[in-house]
Amino acid sequence: MTAAVPNPRTGRRTLAAALLMGALGPALVLLATGRTWSEGTAAAERGISMAQQASGQEVTALPGALAVVGLAALVAVFAVRGAARRFVAGLLVLSGAGVVGASVTGLSDTTALEEKAAKVAGLTRASIADVGHTAWPWVAVAGGVLLLLAGLLALRFGPQWPAMSGRYERGDAPAPRRAKAPADPERPEELWKALDRGEDPTGGPAR
Repeated sequence: MTAAVPNPRTGRRTLAAALLMGALGPALVLLATGRTWSEGTAAAERGISMAQQASGQEVTALPGALAVVGLAALVAVFAVRGAARRFVAGLLVLSGAGVVGASVTGLSDTTALEEKAAKVAGLTRASIADVGHTAWPWVAVAGGVLLLLAGLLALRFGPQWPAMSGRYERGDAPAPRRAKAPADPERPEELWKALDRGEDPTGGPAR
């Protein structure tokens, strides 16, 4: 049974798709974690209520950190080969899965809002009412899914992709040496220099 021959066109397409998803995924995650994920109302003194908001970074810092790890893993995929490439591709998959899990968990998390409400009320812990959640956690989930798909493509088609170092490899053949021109007989200093080097100033074979 003959082994399947890799298709160069398939390798180029999967490479382009992985690069697109691997770059867009972390961008979406970092954008989403900087936006408001949850909001509510905290009760202050004398019955005064104050609106509170919590960003994705305040709810959980894990998606943003994993997005940076995934982006670094995407770059490293093209710097290594063989087993090291499969390991880095697996790290990319885990980063995407971690972003998805942490973002889904943050969908209903109210800890950050309660901590802000406690600061307003001057208590160690306080409750918050009228809690609402925005769509930004789902944007982070989408970014994690893109990272996960990029890692799966790297695991499946990574052996067909080129490495960055292959483009800069130098050939083994040494460059030919240029023959030295014979000394100018009209310039005595060149004749003496040629004699000191053991060369024939007339252009004949060296001694």
